[in-house]
Amino acid sequence: MLAEIKGLNEECGVFAVWGHKDAAQITYYGLHSLQHRGQEGAGIVVSDGEELSIHKGLGLVTEAFKEGELEQLHGHASVGHVRYATAGGGGLVNCQPLLFRSQTGSMAVAHNGNIVNANGVKHQLESQGSIFQSTSDTEVLAHLIKRSVYPRLEDQLKNALTMLKGAYAFAVLTEDKLMIAQDPNGMRPLSIGRLGDAYVVASETCAFDVIGAEYEREVLPGEIVIFDEDGIHSEMFSNNSSRSFCSMEYIYLSRPDSNLDQINVHSARKRLGKELAKEAPVEADIVTGVPDSSISAAIGYAEQTGIPYELGLIKNRYVGRTFIQPSQELREQGVKMKLSAVRGVVEGKRVVMVDDSIVRGTTSRRIVRLLKEAGATEVHVRISSPPITHPCFYGIDTSTKSELVAAEHSVEEMRENMGADSLTFLSIDAMLRGIGRPDNEPNCGQCLACFTGKYPTEIYQDTLHPHDKVKS
Repeated sequence: MLAEIKGLNEECGVFAVWGHKDAAQITYYGLHSLQHRGQEGAGIVVSDGEELSIHKGLGLVTEAFKEGELEQLHGHASVGHVRYATAGGGGLVNCQPLLFRSQTGSMAVAHNGNIVNANGVKHQLESQGSIFQSTSDTEVLAHLIKRSVYPRLEDQLKNALTMLKGAYAFAVLTEDKLMIAQDPNGMRPLSIGRLGDAYVVASETCAFDVIGAEYEREVLPGEIVIFDEDGIHSEMFSNNSSRSFCSMEYIYLSRPDSNLDQINVHSARKRLGKELAKEAPVEADIVTGVPDSSISAAIGYAEQTGIPYELGLIKNRYVGRTFIQPSQELREQGVKMKLSAVRGVVEGKRVVMVDDSIVRGTTSRRIVRLLKEAGATEVHVRISSPPITHPCFYGIDTSTKSELVAAEHSVEEMRENMGADSLTFLSIDAMLRGIGRPDNEPNCGQCLACFTGKYPTEIYQDTLHPHDKVKS
């Protein structure tokens, strides 16, 4: 929902193809289906077996590739990327894939996630003579690979990955090989599919549906999968792998038609809504969801309570991307541009407004006001996730802890500030039940750091805001 206003922005999207004559065109459609994961830049690198060719640009996929540019990319293998700048800043130099050329061959790297020790590794590499061409944390991997003493590329990659901490789903393309890798905690989604005799890789399975590919499997935590002329094979680079999958992928980030670890996102969100209804029922006339990511949870809440679901809020899909400045007044104006309450639906009604999360609280306050200005007699806010009390360092652009409203205020203070008649968040236990991941791992194999402050990896001091310093 309204990512640039809400303060909870998507990470990035990775898509790759091995063994198809129209690799670039397939990647274009795959990236288009992952557009929700990043709107600041897009790029594709292809291999024809002898050399790598690249095109990338700023903006949406349709803006980055002008007429005729895609047709210039020829090859049987490709890697593509859509970017939201969570680390390193924006600009074309940081758009991915990053392409590196050397006397021993070329290499393209695309990355979804965030490397929390990137600054420390960069300082070490620079002291040894490396010169970085971008400010992206992704470039660190390429330097580590090229400095490896191992002769085999797969071993160079494995060695490099053992030096990195954080969340990452990497795709690395050379002239004759495609390699994909998942961090030992498996925090970011990454799946493998088949398209005829070709293989495809995507951050979300919705990309497979668009191109007609069949889902094969997830990439495992700590796994490298290699595609080359000998086919496909897998190697593990970490013996200490345990899933800590990002909970916000199910709650907010991924498309509802994607399956994450074979769990459909829409179905999971409906179950979250049902769990919310069990924990926080209320007498009301209608239930409405905040477009788009909260609609599934709102439907689940309505089904569980028997209260009719209505389209009480409409999203304006023709505003375009608005680069809202970080001031409260402009954020509130941005919400008004993008959302409208349907007076004919909410007037004179007691409304349950279901949303997926609260970051700063500005958006929720404005939506409550929209509903009451449209004649709602009561507005009861129900959030289908626990309170976000800690920032994310793994590729989701949440605010610093001092800006997270739930870290600074009680639920009652938040309710009063937004003008709601009641406010309830989903409990962590109910969230885990609703998502429905296997319960044979702690926390059902999910990362709960933004709710609990318990991070699955070490957090390095230079990644923190000055107000958020923590003990190692």
